Amino acid sequence: MTPQEHSESAENPSTIRVLVVDDEEPLADLVAMALRHEGWVASVAYSAHEALQRQKDTPHDIAVLDIMLPDGDGLSLMKQLREIDSSLPVLFLTAKDAVDDRVQGLTLGGDDYVTKPFSLEELVARLRGIMRRVGGDTTDEAHIVRVGDLSLNEDSYEVYRGDTPIELTSTEFELLRYLMNNPRRVLSKAHILDRVWSYDFGGKPSIVEIYISYLRKKIDTLGPPLIHTVRGVGYMIKAADS
Repeated sequence: MTPQEHSESAENPSTIRVLVVDDEEPLADLVAMALRHEGWVASVAYSAHEALQRQKDTPHDIAVLDIMLPDGDGLSLMKQLREIDSSLPVLFLTAKDAVDDRVQGLTLGGDDYVTKPFSLEELVARLRGIMRRVGGDTTDEAHIVRVGDLSLNEDSYEVYRGDTPIELTSTEFELLRYLMNNPRRVLSKAHILDRVWSYDFGGKPSIVEIYISYLRKKIDTLGPPLIHTVRGVGYMIKAADS
């Protein structure tokens, strides 16, 4: 654990500690940065050997494991990590499209998986879902994000403005979820691209403008505007009366 991670953990012992294991260093560091942005403590390992040492030095609450590692594989690493902590939840990262690999990971005890490329917001949401389940949180309210009369259920993917249901595509949902998890905060196009679109997305920032316009047509037409443009900076969502 780095001095920064140790300090964060000491200040708030209830902070979730995540072990991120991937030999793609830029990706592992990007995932760790996104998790720290959520207020979690993230440790990074680039090999199975390093991951085992980190878990022995400092127990983590959940692990994000790449299926393919330079000195082993994620499935074997999961077994070794659970010899240290039998209850450790695991989310797998895989670049493979073969369904049997994903099923094998879950059959052998993995809690969830995401396929590369993935959006950081999706990954964070999956980790939140796992931690809710292992923490025994069964209240529906814990899964719902609200801004004014707009509500978003992170588990059922249902969105309502008041009593009116809103149908969203998966990308629209991820964008709205990111905005709603950061109410009254101005988010730049670059920041939104990093978090909502896949980490290796090579598109232009104008795609953000397009999807913001889609959301406005579906949400802001049902009541006072919630999604606001801060010219020259980015976008923000806030309740109409705030």
